[in-house]
Amino acid sequence: MSKKIQFSLLYRDMWQSSGKFQPRKDQLERIAPVIIDMGCFSRVETNGGAFEQVQLLAGENPNEAVRAFCKPFNEAGIKTHMLDRGLNALRMYPVPDDVRAMMYRVKHAQGVDITRIFDGLNDIRNIAPSIRWAKEAGMTPQGTLCITTSPVHTLDYYEHLADQEIAAGAEEICLKDMAGIGQPAFLGQLTKRIKDKHPDIIIEYHGHSGPGLSMASMLEVARNGVDIIDTAIEPLSWGKVHPDIISVQSMLKGAGFDVPEINMGAYMKARAMTQEFIDEWLGYFINPGNKIMSSLLLGCGLPGGMMGSMMSDLSGIHGTINNLRKKKGEPELSVDDLLIKLFDEVAYVWPRVGYPPLVTPFSQYTKNIALFNLLTMEQGKGRYAMMDDAMWGMILGKSGKVPGKIDEELVKLAKEKGFEFTDADPHTLLPNALDDFKKEMDENGWVYGQDDEELWELAMHPEQYRNYKSGQAKKNFLADLQKAKDAKLGSNATPEQLAAYKHAKADAIVAPVKGQVFWEFQGDGEAAPAVEPYIGKSYKEGDAFCCIQAPWGEFVQVSAALGGKLVEINARQGSKVQKGDVIAYIEREHE
Repeated sequence: MSKKIQFSLLYRDMWQSSGKFQPRKDQLERIAPVIIDMGCFSRVETNGGAFEQVQLLAGENPNEAVRAFCKPFNEAGIKTHMLDRGLNALRMYPVPDDVRAMMYRVKHAQGVDITRIFDGLNDIRNIAPSIRWAKEAGMTPQGTLCITTSPVHTLDYYEHLADQEIAAGAEEICLKDMAGIGQPAFLGQLTKRIKDKHPDIIIEYHGHSGPGLSMASMLEVARNGVDIIDTAIEPLSWGKVHPDIISVQSMLKGAGFDVPEINMGAYMKARAMTQEFIDEWLGYFINPGNKIMSSLLLGCGLPGGMMGSMMSDLSGIHGTINNLRKKKGEPELSVDDLLIKLFDEVAYVWPRVGYPPLVTPFSQYTKNIALFNLLTMEQGKGRYAMMDDAMWGMILGKSGKVPGKIDEELVKLAKEKGFEFTDADPHTLLPNALDDFKKEMDENGWVYGQDDEELWELAMHPEQYRNYKSGQAKKNFLADLQKAKDAKLGSNATPEQLAAYKHAKADAIVAPVKGQVFWEFQGDGEAAPAVEPYIGKSYKEGDAFCCIQAPWGEFVQVSAALGGKLVEINARQGSKVQKGDVIAYIEREHE
């Protein structure tokens, strides 16, 4: 009898690996029945990861979106699942225990069946509590092995981690090949080891297309006992996303596996509807480069899901580096040149920070260290001169134990700065926080929501939720969308369209997120320890003004709005700002 293979559609991750935003509630409601009609999916990824944050950034209610998307799948008997970052839950930095435990109660009530619990360091201390809380809430906990290729990530290493997760109560295991760099033969052997020891455990394989190994990996894990394979659909398959269901189904069917048939009429309808969402507004936030596969990812190991933000970071720093090189009489670098330099620097940094699997948030931390190194080396300051608390937290052990050894250069630098390494259980370093958030809800007169989901949303994403509740998120989003449309329309934009964008901007340059200000990204190429040189500087409408590194690791570029002359500045290089703080004032020139 042929081995049966089931498929999961990564509809959330398809968007996450392609661009910045997710479909709205009404769009998710429309496409869910079409996905069901395709008839080939036993599971659908409905939320998790950055889904909640990006809905809030768009001024949408993520709880309503999750409930609406899950409902038809629940009724059709199709399992829903979410991505869960363990200690970090659904954000880029650690979450207190009481907020983490509450998440599973909320998500189960919203219709989510399975939580895929992973830790960027594969530290069981960050995974086991979530497994327990998920089971207590009635969810199916899926333990995750973050796959990478390094001297410390051996078959024995991963087999031991799977044993630990299953002992902690995991009912399933996911091989999360987030960068698509897992070697097919290795993954096949790992699948067999786990299946031979734990024959009743469901194994799911998740592999991004990236460098092109994932199709071979899917065949290998199928031959060695995998039960479920994650896939995508056009127009958001391949590239940095996942292989398309049509190709995966054809390959496995041809190899003799028992796989479901695809209703191609429904597939084409889902394809067309997804393209409609892209054409309507989501496409304005999709980086075309994410449609391209790249073998270069094999060297640096960065995951497909962060390519969009990384390309944005590169464009932000590109002008600065070229200005520095120009002053030194050195040739300028193209974006491709800089991309290669960044990949090479990630490959240099990664072993020296202990081989953390390059998945959220540690892929961002490692990439950020490499990115800043490129800048500070051009400035003549050397490496590691510009690292924030999050980057140091990974190195010092505050987020868990890195698999490898921290380089002596970094150990020495930490001691010089007075930093201390720790082997404490990371979640014990965080005090509970729900009482404070309840107080804030009460003082603002905000309702806790069905199953306390609004209270949980504030506790999980405080900065974004407050922005959403004030209405500022929607205003910022509409302004960003108008700016993107104007850039695409160019000279074809009507006066009314241009006026709508202008009126959405103010003369005060306001921090859109909490974080740390970096002026180097302005393009002047100076370290700018003082603010005086910038007074009187002229900007054109939409020019890059500065960048803010948000707590979740992303670099958010702040524009100069309508442009004009800089008359006052309230933040210095490296200073920390809160969302809504005025960074500077620009005096509009006479129109």
